[in-house]
Amino acid sequence: MKPVIFCDFDGTITTNDNIIAIMKEFAPPEWNEIKDQILEEKISIQQGVGQLFRLLPSSSKQQLIDFILADARIREGFDDFVTYTKEQGIELIIVSGGIDFFVEPLLKAYKLPVYCNSASFAEETIKIEWPHECDAFCENDCGCCKPSIIRKEAKGRDIIVIGDSITDLQAAKQADFVLARDLLLEKCQQLNLKHAPFVTFHDCIEVLNERGLEA
Repeated sequence: MKPVIFCDFDGTITTNDNIIAIMKEFAPPEWNEIKDQILEEKISIQQGVGQLFRLLPSSSKQQLIDFILADARIREGFDDFVTYTKEQGIELIIVSGGIDFFVEPLLKAYKLPVYCNSASFAEETIKIEWPHECDAFCENDCGCCKPSIIRKEAKGRDIIVIGDSITDLQAAKQADFVLARDLLLEKCQQLNLKHAPFVTFHDCIEVLNERGLEA
């Protein structure tokens, strides 16, 4: 049976973290403290992301969309990686702690299944909504709960997780193998998770081929 790949978006498919980019460009200075609390695991991802976007007025919606569509860069090799997974018959599912108003436009051309959070612009400030919250087996208040999505979608297949950050750690703990960079790579090393580092998605293709996934 072919494995299933669960791939992060911000900082993984894109070369930078789009939420961080938005906050640097538009948020008042207090966003930094919230960001540090998330990274230090002092508050949950759901709490932190919700607080970050409450700093921004809903009237800035189009500015945010225009900024991200101009600023975001897709990581080298991703187009080839999508083609590769389709040729190999490997399901590729995007699991993102990002927000629909920028995740979906950036991924539209690839026609992949995408799980992410949603934004409501109906109130004075932006409210993040959580259509993929934790199931009964997760108490981490994830927001977009990657472990819960994995339990729903894996269906007995080997699990490969691709990611870069603390938001991918719980998913990585469930994986049979992890392709990691940045903070997630450090965590995989510390926890002795089966993993390989990557810089581009061409690296990911090479590692998967080495693991016996050639056609």
